[in-house]
Amino acid sequence: MTINLDFQYSVLRQVTVVNDLGMHARPAAVIAGMAQDAGGGIWLSNGQSIVDAASIIEILSLCAVKGTKVTIFTEKEEDTNLADKIKDFFDIGFGENENE
Repeated sequence: MTINLDFQYSVLRQVTVVNDLGMHARPAAVIAGMAQDAGGGIWLSNGQSIVDAASIIEILSLCAVKGTKVTIFTEKEEDTNLADKIKDFFDIGFGENENE
């Protein structure tokens, strides 16, 4: 699905929710904390909605269950490392997968 963005973004990363519990409050809070350290805006999208990654409530509104594909967008290129850090957090199942 193509999303029409009404903002400019510098960095784009794509991830998949891999943990069994999906996106819930604890990982949403960790991601929001990371995003609050950004020099510009960071957004997450599930292909239907785009939300501010600095907001726990907005992240939870994505209803991202296991298998949901999420795109990370950053406003400023200086936040590339932060986008990579958020991507890595998704990739490790938010540190919650039992088989790790």
